[in-house]
Amino acid sequence: MAPTLNLKEPAGNQSSWETLLPDFPKGPLCKYRKKASFNWKEMAVLLDGEDIIQLKNRIFSALESDPLFAHRPGEDLCREKYQELTFLRCKRLFEYDFLTPQEIVENPLKMFNMVICIGMYDWSPCLQYFLHCGVFAGTILSASKRFADFVKQVYSMEIFGCFALTELSHGTNTKGIRTTATFDRNTQEFIINTPDFEAAKFWVGNMGKHATHAVVYAQLYTPDGQCQGLHSFIVQIRDTKTLLPVPGVMVGDIGKKLGQNGLDNGFATFHNVRIPKENILNIAGDVTAEGKYSSSIKDVKERFSAALGSLSTGRILITALSTTNLKLALSIAIRFSAARRQFGPTDDEEIPVLEYQTQQWRLLPYLAAAYALDYFSKSLFENFVEFYAGLLTKQRSQRQADLGREIHALSAASKPLSSWTAQQAAQECREACGGHGYLAMNRLGEIRNDNDPNCTYEGDNNVLLQQTSSYLMSWMNCIKDKAPFESPFGTINVLQDYHHILGWKFTAISVEDCMDSSVPLAAYKWLVCYLLRESDLKLSKEKQSGRSDFEAKNNCQVYYCRSLAIAFIEQTVLQRYHAYTHDPNIPSTLQPVLKNLSALYGLWSLSKHLAVLYQGGYASGEQAGRFIQDAILELCYRLKDDAVALVDVFAPPDFILNSPIGKASGEGL
Repeated sequence: MAPTLNLKEPAGNQSSWETLLPDFPKGPLCKYRKKASFNWKEMAVLLDGEDIIQLKNRIFSALESDPLFAHRPGEDLCREKYQELTFLRCKRLFEYDFLTPQEIVENPLKMFNMVICIGMYDWSPCLQYFLHCGVFAGTILSASKRFADFVKQVYSMEIFGCFALTELSHGTNTKGIRTTATFDRNTQEFIINTPDFEAAKFWVGNMGKHATHAVVYAQLYTPDGQCQGLHSFIVQIRDTKTLLPVPGVMVGDIGKKLGQNGLDNGFATFHNVRIPKENILNIAGDVTAEGKYSSSIKDVKERFSAALGSLSTGRILITALSTTNLKLALSIAIRFSAARRQFGPTDDEEIPVLEYQTQQWRLLPYLAAAYALDYFSKSLFENFVEFYAGLLTKQRSQRQADLGREIHALSAASKPLSSWTAQQAAQECREACGGHGYLAMNRLGEIRNDNDPNCTYEGDNNVLLQQTSSYLMSWMNCIKDKAPFESPFGTINVLQDYHHILGWKFTAISVEDCMDSSVPLAAYKWLVCYLLRESDLKLSKEKQSGRSDFEAKNNCQVYYCRSLAIAFIEQTVLQRYHAYTHDPNIPSTLQPVLKNLSALYGLWSLSKHLAVLYQGGYASGEQAGRFIQDAILELCYRLKDDAVALVDVFAPPDFILNSPIGKASGEGL
């Protein structure tokens, strides 16, 4: 069974919620807030718990009270000024020290929520902060205790870090990285070298202007001329006092981007830069003083995965960042739709555009997706915490290896799902707000553009999906042999009933039958098994026709492996959210609306696969498709009066949201 987060009982009584979550100002949105079927404050306490809400309030209040974070309406900062301001804001975040190390250890979700809160204000300082103390420092921490003093300098900002993996000619194909690190046993140093400009480190966040040190990924060469594969090294790139490049390093900013221009993405080349032997991050392997390579991980593929283990951290974070962008866009568009009046049954009466079926159908499935993906991203983060604890304690058990494989497969698909969903939603929200949505001051364009790179960095979405489908295909031998198998988090356990599930059919006989997420969940289980079977058959046919493994795999992506990976991650998200929303411990005052969200997310996502459901024989006749479509529209209608309260649960304060048409009062028009 899929893991579920610990249910947070709405602690205290209603008076404690009032202190934590003050009422919204009076305005046009009051009408919808009064119609809501649930208390939004009770929902907020259930989903986050009082501790996290207090943390959010503390962060939001600090940013709003600090002149350094003041908004400058109508002022277009040039990129250089914006980058300078971003760095000052990043430094201030360290000064605030919102969380103690002890708090982070006791509840890692607090760190997760802190990053999201800062990102709601502006992703540039948020990402600069996280790249430095999360990705850069996290990679070093997972290597060896010998870097403990170095990490102290990271957190005191005596040094500023970046994560240098991508090169000009190789991004997603990390095996093709061409920067070299050659060990010189005479001086006990590694020589870092860029063979040509195509091998320059590129797109590296924080590298453009501010980073003094980098975790540099390079092919490790031992004195015998053997390449030992990709490894990471700590390399100083700038003087810590002057910020001038150190000898042998050429480093700079790559230029203006479509979004996130406060973050200084940079490039660097290395001309025989020497670093101490101790600067290798010995996660995957190490070199002796005599120049002999050693690794506790004998399998080359596993060693490569260990070297790149920190990428899963980034993909899990991007899943959460994208979900946050989804929430921001919806907070603006749904509040606008509830306040904006156009047309009506008579010439004298205009009604809110949220009352129109088309507007509900355009926005409310994305609202359901926001709730489902939010739950999933938190549960995936908790899965990762378990895996990371094993990394830090140097566990080498089979379970630890299985945890790594499953987390990798999940994060490689959740990043595409969440980033694409947020990107499509941001555009839909922009259009749903008409001309007002196109005004820069209302922030939907910024949200869309800042979310855009989530579809590309830490692995191109379409390429990442191949890693998930490969993971699923790897279980086919167990399935065919009917051998027992399971995964630590249970996400592939659905395949245990593969042969039985392939015989399932769509059994709903009315629209009302479809109003629970168990219906789309059953369909998704069949869909995953069917697409796995079809992908396996397609691959076998390609190989039988004489194609190489490379060609065969390439010819199995569209309509097969790609669809399989997407269906699998949608099924996993729905499985976890269905289990959560149907938990008997959910307060009866909140369960009906949560079940509606779960059903809507499941049916809406499933509707994109209707052709395959018919093609594979799961559904037949016109009724099945009609029931699903009608159920989606009915659920949109049922959730319409709850929509404003549902965004109130996750919308940040007006200062943070920074959108006139998204103001909590509804008076931004």
